[in-house]
Amino acid sequence: MRVAASEFKLGRAVIAMTIAAGVAGFAGCASAPRSPDSTSGARPVKVMIVTMFAPEGKVWLDRLGPWDAIKVAGLSPEYPDVHCNHDDVCVVTTGMGHTNAAASMMALAFSDRFDLRHAYFLIAGIAGIDPAQGTVGSAAWAKYLVDFGPQWELDAREKPARWPSGFIGINTKGPNEKPAPDYRTEVFALNATLADTAYALSRNVVLTDSDQAKAARAKFNYAPANRPPRVIQCDTLAGDTWWSGNYIGERARAWTRLLTDSRGVYCTTQQEDNATYEALKRAASVQRVDVSRVAVLRAGSDFDRPYKGQPAADNLLNYAAQGGFAPAIENLYRAGTPLIQTVVTHWDAWSKGVPQR
Repeated sequence: MRVAASEFKLGRAVIAMTIAAGVAGFAGCASAPRSPDSTSGARPVKVMIVTMFAPEGKVWLDRLGPWDAIKVAGLSPEYPDVHCNHDDVCVVTTGMGHTNAAASMMALAFSDRFDLRHAYFLIAGIAGIDPAQGTVGSAAWAKYLVDFGPQWELDAREKPARWPSGFIGINTKGPNEKPAPDYRTEVFALNATLADTAYALSRNVVLTDSDQAKAARAKFNYAPANRPPRVIQCDTLAGDTWWSGNYIGERARAWTRLLTDSRGVYCTTQQEDNATYEALKRAASVQRVDVSRVAVLRAGSDFDRPYKGQPAADNLLNYAAQGGFAPAIENLYRAGTPLIQTVVTHWDAWSKGVPQR
């Protein structure tokens, strides 16, 4: 998650206006029959939408209700309830950052209030975006989750001259050496069939924009940074440090290539996704969830590096002026809804697993 308290307050007002002009929800779509409760009394779930802070949750809660609020022990005190509708689509808000995401998802995944064995998880949040891959407002489906945190780092003023940045893998001798996966959380490969299906369902969705975002992207002299937002496929990088700049941005690209053996393409930076996935993976080890049913959608709320001639500090400190926050929130809903609708309306097929394309 990349958001400050001031933007959080701004977001509530802006989102309300954006939602008023948003796309329709499930009202025009026939609902699938509600699943019977399991023998344990736990509530079955078809789709669990995972959000990280209130505006990300609100864009769904305002549209897909009415809701049952279900209190779950161990969730964030700010967001103690999971909300579920009559289609067995639920929304949870974890709180921002690695620690909150991991704690909340462990509480959810091991709660006896839900039967999550057949649930699809849509992790949907805003992020910084690489202007070489997308623009503010773009919505990106990921196939790889890469953690930027487990690295060694030297202050850039003290790094060897031959290193492009102060980052290297732990217990390596240089920036181009792939580290051993000692943490077992450095990189996760998502179900590529699910990611491709989600992208195919949403690729032609019309995304929203803002005049402020248009002005911000016009300062870039290359595409896709200076083009309108669209639905794309590229990968996401997690880390609690909110960074900005060309040199760290280049490391983000290189680190993603290194850890995915050149299969992944970095495009969004956020805080939570590796922590969220690890919690689900641990629940999957005891058959409480199925991690082949996890999809990750991140929408660009700000550029991760400056345009030519702009100081990196200006890009970081004035990120809210880029105008991407409200479009990114709205576009999570627009890009994510086709997958949710498909799962719910074709539950007989999807309950057995992701249909092969």
